[in-house]
Amino acid sequence: MLGSLTSNTTAGGGGSEGSAGSCHQHDSNLHPAAGPIFSSFPARKLLIHCADLVHRGDLLASDRAVTLLLSAANAGADDATDRLVRQFCRALSLRIAGRPAAASSSAAYFLFNQIAPFLRFAHLTANQAILEAVAGRRRIHILDLDAHHGLQWPPLLQAIATAGGRPPSVRITGAGSDFETLRRTGDRLTAFARSFHLDFDFRPLLLLPKHRPHRPTTLDHLHLDHTETMAVNCVLFLHKLQKEEELLSFLTTLKAINPAVVTVAEREMPPPSNGSPNSIRQFAAAVEYYSAMFESLEATLPPSSRERSEVEHSWLGREIQTVVAGREVHCWSERWEIAMRTVGFRNIPPSRFAVSQGKMLLRLHYPAEGYEMEVVKEGFCFLGWKNKPLFSVSSWH
Repeated sequence: MLGSLTSNTTAGGGGSEGSAGSCHQHDSNLHPAAGPIFSSFPARKLLIHCADLVHRGDLLASDRAVTLLLSAANAGADDATDRLVRQFCRALSLRIAGRPAAASSSAAYFLFNQIAPFLRFAHLTANQAILEAVAGRRRIHILDLDAHHGLQWPPLLQAIATAGGRPPSVRITGAGSDFETLRRTGDRLTAFARSFHLDFDFRPLLLLPKHRPHRPTTLDHLHLDHTETMAVNCVLFLHKLQKEEELLSFLTTLKAINPAVVTVAEREMPPPSNGSPNSIRQFAAAVEYYSAMFESLEATLPPSSRERSEVEHSWLGREIQTVVAGREVHCWSERWEIAMRTVGFRNIPPSRFAVSQGKMLLRLHYPAEGYEMEVVKEGFCFLGWKNKPLFSVSSWH
């Protein structure tokens, strides 16, 4: 059992037309077709109009339109809608000027993990799937493809160490783009594991260097040991592989190392109609997605919350900038299902205990009305806000 529901430890943190597998059409209360969050909001059309001007290359007109819309948002009441418009306007301004997105903020990442349920839900659900897949094994190797600050792992290490009997050895290979961040994460996790007398080893893996963010992804430097049971963790990673052939090639590589489980967690956003990261439909989907995210934070925290402001500006704002710039495309879970089945993976439905843990997380720590969790028959767990799915988690072998 994972004792992570009350833990805030900071010891670390277009659908393919594939031939195999069928895409799921779930009759879900959290279905994207259930209706847009702010379809009645006129600024939505103005934002999309600005994005269309940018897309067509009319930079002078788009700059004027963004300036006018930003002025209107600044002059309005400081509600979720105004703050959302400001973030999209700033992202459009950066794109018009040809400037890169702001650097990510570690402090904002930690705050987002604390005040919103989405990352904790993804970590908790993925951890339970890993724990169940490696039960009874003596040597465990976890490949974390976006280790970041390692926030996911202390609850799992504690659960393994306190499960009873002689605990197994655990090795985590943490992938990331910054070696120093990975080194500090490894030091924190090692110290945490030692406090439970757990045989633990952390090894960094530089997978996606900052200067080449979209190079073909390989696992050439992954040291495999056939006596270890392998688990692969893909939390907020697969969307970085934008090209379909790159995604399928990478998943084929994962299949070849024969993991006991592969966990996938991603933002739940419909793909653009033409597969282009610069399409207007992708932009509109991003506006709908982040409107729900901003609304959920406003309902969870008081209007004067500095923490919410920091998350909206430094974490979600940066996400918006990368999407508007076309550097990242977030997709519907249909893409991950088709890709996983195409290369030969099979879905592992979440256990009843995993589902109950997710619901308990929401009930105990995020009581604001509007958060909804649902499991569909294809084995995907969804966490959303008011009929809008925002995160999906699934497990495969």
